[in-house]
Amino acid sequence: MKKVERINTIMRYINNRSHFTLSELMREFHISRSTAIRDVQEIEALGMPLVAEVGRSGGYFVMHNSLLPGVRFTDNEVKALFIAFMATRNAQLPYLKSRQSLAEKLLALLSQSRQDDLVLLNQILLFEGTNPKNPDLLELSDLPHPMLEKLIQTLLLDSYLWITLEGEAETASYPIYLLHLYQEKGSWLMEGFDLQEERKRMIPVDRLADVKPYSPGKRESPKKMLERISKQEQANNLVLELGPTAIAQFKKYHPLKASLSYTNPYQATALLKTYVQVRMPEEVAELTNWLLFLGEDVKVREAPPEVRESLQARMDRLRDQQGR
Repeated sequence: MKKVERINTIMRYINNRSHFTLSELMREFHISRSTAIRDVQEIEALGMPLVAEVGRSGGYFVMHNSLLPGVRFTDNEVKALFIAFMATRNAQLPYLKSRQSLAEKLLALLSQSRQDDLVLLNQILLFEGTNPKNPDLLELSDLPHPMLEKLIQTLLLDSYLWITLEGEAETASYPIYLLHLYQEKGSWLMEGFDLQEERKRMIPVDRLADVKPYSPGKRESPKKMLERISKQEQANNLVLELGPTAIAQFKKYHPLKASLSYTNPYQATALLKTYVQVRMPEEVAELTNWLLFLGEDVKVREAPPEVRESLQARMDRLRDQQGR
């Protein structure tokens, strides 16, 4: 590890601890005592407010309520940041405006030659969704749903949320315990536990009209809530055997929160086991569409009766259309 990288890493290491010793630095970074002393002295010279403690168990601690020095980036770290910005430019991410100002501040810290390197990378590297005629590093080209940032700010305060959803027919409001917020195929989804119906739900953020913290009368701790949810986990009711073509289709799109278990060393065949809820007709239709999307290279070992009936009906219609 180069000295600049080691100094930056040690500064982060120190900043995450209330107390440290030279021996700890020596073990953690595999350096000698003299090198550890020189590194600590250089970090102090940079402005980090360290206080030495004398005595047998002495060491150092960072003074509280003091400003820490700015973070220094290596050339490769700056390139990694900007390549990450380029790769996610059209990904409907939150805080896009903040990301733009961050990029501008980073550019202002660089020398002209390092800025030229980034301009060159921006011209050569193209990612999915990039317009080759206008690969602007700071372009805001695909804003996320306006409620996404409010949702993130609210869930940082509390996982118990009261959400309001807009539908085609009516608006619905109910409490959930948020488990995950993730992006799939360009859309943001909430995975939450419906506190009224006491079941897991997948909720598109695009339908979100409002969100605010929810304070139930009897609040369970996150640990107890997760234990209660895990007890309600159902046994697998969908088991699929996938061949190479179906595996490729699965990698393109898989609405189920399930992973593949490969059944041969070449990853040419795989097994998928999961539990699916099919309470509503639209859920049956969505799962049927996805199974057909996987193609003929899939064998259904087990599936809910509603799904099997839907698949059979769909295949019968296709045969009728081909016979005409």
